Amino acid sequence: MPYVVKRLLTTGLTLLGLLTAVFFLLHLVPGDPIDLIHDPDLVQGDRQLIRSRLGLDRPLLIQYSTWLSAVLLHGDFGYSLRQHRPVTEIIAEAVPNTLLLTLPALVLHMALAIGAGVWMARRRGRPLERLVNLVGLSFYSLPEFWLGLMLILVFAQYLGWLPAGGMASPDAPFMPWPRRVLDLLWHLILPMSLLAVGSAVGTARYVRNSVASALDENYILAARARGLPARTLLWRHALRNGLLPVITLLGLSLPSLLGASVVVETVFAWPGMGQVTIQSIYGRDYPVIMATTFIAGALVVIGSLLADLLYRWADPRVRLSGEGTP
Repeated sequence: MPYVVKRLLTTGLTLLGLLTAVFFLLHLVPGDPIDLIHDPDLVQGDRQLIRSRLGLDRPLLIQYSTWLSAVLLHGDFGYSLRQHRPVTEIIAEAVPNTLLLTLPALVLHMALAIGAGVWMARRRGRPLERLVNLVGLSFYSLPEFWLGLMLILVFAQYLGWLPAGGMASPDAPFMPWPRRVLDLLWHLILPMSLLAVGSAVGTARYVRNSVASALDENYILAARARGLPARTLLWRHALRNGLLPVITLLGLSLPSLLGASVVVETVFAWPGMGQVTIQSIYGRDYPVIMATTFIAGALVVIGSLLADLLYRWADPRVRLSGEGTP
């Protein structure tokens, strides 16, 4: 229990440091969001009045203390300078769409990675395993935006099987709900596949090495000598122990996929956090950028915490070692 309290306190301090870093780094970027208002009727006095109402004319430390207290006490990230509405409303609209994309991609990612990793571990050293490994690494090294464009070119442009982008067809509001669900899944296939498969090769190599190492352990050799079937040794013993280190990757996979979703959502015009972040960067919308950046960073920190706690729960040796028990 003291370890959990200590990790929670460390996580809280890390998030506070993240808030501070995000605020000051964004305000060090050259430029003024008011300069993006291209209205010939606005004179300098009007621009100064807008700056005053938005609080941009105050000293930076006062802006920081005001913003930080609003975030910590009320969960209020302020108002969007570009859309002129609360940032929480913008985030609340975008987060469900991003989760709808990333959570199925995470499930597909882990399923592909574990299946491919176990397959490579069983055939380690064979020419076919080396070929699959080489092809997977080549695929893994390709930029995601290029792969997304190629998927659109092949499956949307040439074959016409899947939509090129968006989250729904233009006539989706007039469809009965079963067809709306199918339409949503139809639009989800390409971006979800790119998000899941693009990074699955790296996780599969990690699973492969972990399971292969478990297969060389003495208890596996002893079980093989007693005549246990190879399938039982692999799936019931080697995989169970070999997947313990993968828990760490699982805790960090969702934040990683959320980071990759910025590119995927931009390529496929998916209306989620990635789209909001890119548009806010172009518009120098500081409150929205700070909110989206903080959420992404917080997911990394929280994912690391959950992975650490799950690992200690799954492996008693780590739990006992952390408590000082021999």
